[in-house]
Parts: sequence; C-alpha cells; structure tokens
Amino acid sequence: MSFYIEKNYRNDERLRASFNRLAEKTFGLNFENWYQNGFWKDNYIPYSVVIDGEVVSNVSVNACNMNYKGKTVKLIQLGTIMTDADHRGKGYARMLMEEIMKDYEGNVDGIYLFANDSVLEFYPKFGFKEAMEYQYTKDVTISSDCKAEQVPLKDNNDFDRIVEILDKTSQNAKLYMVGNTGLYMFYLSQFMNENLFYISDCDSYAIAEIEDDTLILHTIIGDGAIDDVIAAFGSKVKKVVLCFTPKNVSGFEKSELHEEDTTFFVKGKFFEDSVNEEYMMQMVTHA
Repeated sequence: MSFYIEKNYRNDERLRASFNRLAEKTFGLNFENWYQNGFWKDNYIPYSVVIDGEVVSNVSVNACNMNYKGKTVKLIQLGTIMTDADHRGKGYARMLMEEIMKDYEGNVDGIYLFANDSVLEFYPKFGFKEAMEYQYTKDVTISSDCKAEQVPLKDNNDFDRIVEILDKTSQNAKLYMVGNTGLYMFYLSQFMNENLFYISDCDSYAIAEIEDDTLILHTIIGDGAIDDVIAAFGSKVKKVVLCFTPKNVSGFEKSELHEEDTTFFVKGKFFEDSVNEEYMMQMVTHA
C-alpha cells in the first residue's frame, strides 16, 4: 500500500477534514472551528502519513517560542501524535519523527512533548530525555470582595480583542509563550471561553479557573503583581495553584508536577542548559 508524507496542509479542505476525523477518533478533538476562526496559522504544522487521500498517522509541530527570563528561546512542541488503529505497528510514527528531526534539529533551541504512558520507550530512540516540571501553590487569606471581571469571549470581535492583547502585552511569568496566539486561542475560543478575567486595579488580565475555594491561575497577561491578581478573586479563595512559573517564587510551596498518563520529554540545548532550573510549561500552551 503506497503512502506519502504531507506537511502543512491546513488549507487543503479534503486533507484537513481527514485529519479532523482522525483527531476526533483518537482524542475527541476537532480543529475545524479553530481553523474557521482564523487561529490555525503557520506555527501549527501537521506532518501526516497519507494513504488513498486519508490521514492515517500524524505528528504536529507547534512553534512555541518562549520568553524565558526576558529572552526569547526558539522551541517547538510536538503534539496531536496519533495513528489510526488499523495502521499501527507499521513504523509511520517513526518516519514522521525522523522527518521532523531532519527539518528542525539544529535549527531550534529545543524540542519537547508530553507523552502518554504507553509510549515512554519510543521517544528516547530520538534522543529525548524525561524531564521534571515544578508547580507552585500557596494558601491565602483574602479579606476583600471579588473584583475580577469576566471578559466575554463569544464572537470574533471578542476574539480579535484578546488576540491583540496577547500579541502586544508581556506576561508576568518566568517562562511564557510568545508569537503564537493561535495556541492560546485554541483554549480561549473553545474550552476556556469563560476563564478570562480583567483586573482593573492593576490593568492586567488573568486566565483562571475557580474550583470550590481553589484559584487555578493559568497566566497573568500584563504587569499586575501576582498577589494583587490573586486578591482580586476575593475572600472565597483559600488556595492558589499556579499553572505557570512566577518570576518570584517566595511565599509559594514548590512540588514536582505529576500528571496522570503524562510524561514530559525534552531534547536540545535550552533544556540541557536549564536542567537545574525549576519551571513548568504553561498548561494553556499544551498542544
């Protein structure tokens, strides 16, 4: 059965539909709304094995440049890694990984991915090593009422406004993604369209969730001090969980991050140089 590898075909309606069918079958995800809303850009590049016009295996490259301590680091994240059940065991994922390594190795500062437990022996064959992420939490006592205002994310006007804010505004974090608003909007336009808040006291935005008395803070867009942003969510909040790494970790408890069925794999100079640093990739940039 003849096959070929196709890359970066987002504007090919037939292949995009096939890609979406495989993503639905594998992960329950569909990228069509993301595409139609204009968020699927050149920095999300599927590498796919195609047989008879159907995508049967895929590894996607996400250009995830990071601002790390004020400097831009050129990284790619591999995601949407999937092979149709009828085509597993044929070496397609290996071929795609080899093609990606040929295109990117030596041209970026690092490559990373989040792997399922079932494939932990696969990625070391390409030079990837397991790495640890660290998460920061703390208990808080807040006396003031909630001042955080939910920002509507319902239509293209709302989306355009937050894209502009993300493009032009730095984030109060030690490590955050830059130049890829599309990946942020993958979350904000779909699963987290009720999770953007504005804090007028410090003119900053927060992507956040509240579960019972716990504030899960995904990022701060703007220069707002982290304690001011936390306080804006009011007295019901008793605990804070950060899904990013703050610039200043004093007052926070640090713990190794262990997610079910998820292992962080890395390779490249950035990760070698920062092997003793204690950070996590923002949750809202997982691809």
